Amino acid sequence: MSAPVTVWLNRTYAENVFFIEQLRAAPRPVRVHATHVDPDSPVLAAADTAGLEPADLTPDAYVAYALDHCARHRVDVFVPRLHQLAISLHRHEFEAVGTALACPPATAIAAFESKADGYAAMTAAGLTTPPWWLVRTAGELVDAVDRIEADGLTACLKPASGAGGEGFRMLTREPFGLHRLAGWDSRVQVDQVAAALDRAAREDPDTPADLLVMPYLDGPEVSVDCLADLDGTLLAAVGRSKHRRRRSFTTEPRYLEPARRLIEATGMAYLSNVQFRHLHGEPVVIDVNTRPSGGLYQLGLCGLNLPWNAVQLALGERPDTDWAGDATGIEYTLVSGIQPVLPRQLPPLVPAARPAVQLVY
Repeated sequence: MSAPVTVWLNRTYAENVFFIEQLRAAPRPVRVHATHVDPDSPVLAAADTAGLEPADLTPDAYVAYALDHCARHRVDVFVPRLHQLAISLHRHEFEAVGTALACPPATAIAAFESKADGYAAMTAAGLTTPPWWLVRTAGELVDAVDRIEADGLTACLKPASGAGGEGFRMLTREPFGLHRLAGWDSRVQVDQVAAALDRAAREDPDTPADLLVMPYLDGPEVSVDCLADLDGTLLAAVGRSKHRRRRSFTTEPRYLEPARRLIEATGMAYLSNVQFRHLHGEPVVIDVNTRPSGGLYQLGLCGLNLPWNAVQLALGERPDTDWAGDATGIEYTLVSGIQPVLPRQLPPLVPAARPAVQLVY
């Protein structure tokens, strides 16, 4: 049997416990190494070896830490989430210590560091996006909301930089009432945001806020998981349609073709994710992730193992992504599981005794 391939996941999302499970389902032995600043991270519990990262490092300092970590732990493939751009800029240095990076090139990552820059990149690639406004002042905010509401739509906002749904809010003109304290309400008043922008401009005029305002779009959301090589060739893509708790798959060209154009235009290698919603019934791209999506593992129902295929690409192998199956009619929901976690207090440099996970430093 060949020696295990050591794959490192750094400070990644809790959902990537399922990414780890897919790596373990590979035809070759894989040893998964994970690090995080949070000892309660489910990813640490799921990994074969786990350790705590230093906190509050600058991107450059983190790169130095990561290079040393790869050399000391003989990491074959590094799948970075934290400081992905800074790490990608040093790809050759990681290769020099024997570690391949399974992440897009720095130029592709940089194009989507800001959502505003990302929308510009999408437009340049010929993709359809929703109307959007980058706002920094109260006046710009109100003007954008007025335009959206004039079209009979509801406005929403999110930070120009951020991951997932961080900072997403629906914008409303409705006065605050006690009914807003019931349930899960993500609405915020336009006047409150405008006042906050005015206040921020007075208190720190040299650091303008960057908010994106756009219409709230109808579901279902379709999230296309992509695997591509460094030549910008799309090797595999499947869309996941999410409507409340019910999920299904799609390979409709109206979702996969824009994803292919984006991959080719930006060189978005390895694993990425293109998210669609619908405006007047037509799909528009709302976001692009330059990392594996949290739901990537769901493609296992289609017979695909894209996490392992990405590792193969990083190792210089050509993965077999030919898939003769038919995703039509497959519907599913998500069920969570449990894992033991690391002790909250770890003695410095002393591994804790655990049955399934070895701690490393």
